[in-house]
Amino acid sequence: MARRFRGEGHLKVDSKGRVSIPASFRRVIEKCDPDWTPGQRPNLVIVYGLDRQRQLDCYTIDAMEQIEARIDRMQPGSLERRMAERVFHGRAMDAQIDEDGRIVLPKVLRDKIGLGSEAFFIASGDHFQIWKPETYATTEAARAEAWMAEQDEDFDVRTMLPPLDEGR
Repeated sequence: MARRFRGEGHLKVDSKGRVSIPASFRRVIEKCDPDWTPGQRPNLVIVYGLDRQRQLDCYTIDAMEQIEARIDRMQPGSLERRMAERVFHGRAMDAQIDEDGRIVLPKVLRDKIGLGSEAFFIASGDHFQIWKPETYATTEAARAEAWMAEQDEDFDVRTMLPPLDEGR
């Protein structure tokens, strides 16, 4: 089973802030929650970040533990470590997927990103993001399209990938 998120989609948000998680995303969340067993509610972490962040970053428990291990390796007391701790610990919340495959996004998080009755989900490898659809279209998608327009007509995105280390 995949441990990476793939895909995108538009999903409805109800008046209580409940939104369904795409089924393929739920399978990754379950697989990457060491405490999850069938019949239980899988856990994830929603990072809402600093005020300028315009999306919600949703991490599996395994992915968040990797981030926390990296933070632990940073110089104690350094500004960089304090900022990483602020974003990934202080500006984050634990969440659970309910029996209907939904999470509840508190009003403060919905308001932060301007989320209305629809959410846009997009995979980002070790996590996925939740956006207000219009914000994603006018910022991230527009930026990607502008960048692609600058590339040669036969550009292949795989050319940007670094080679794998020998032995991997």
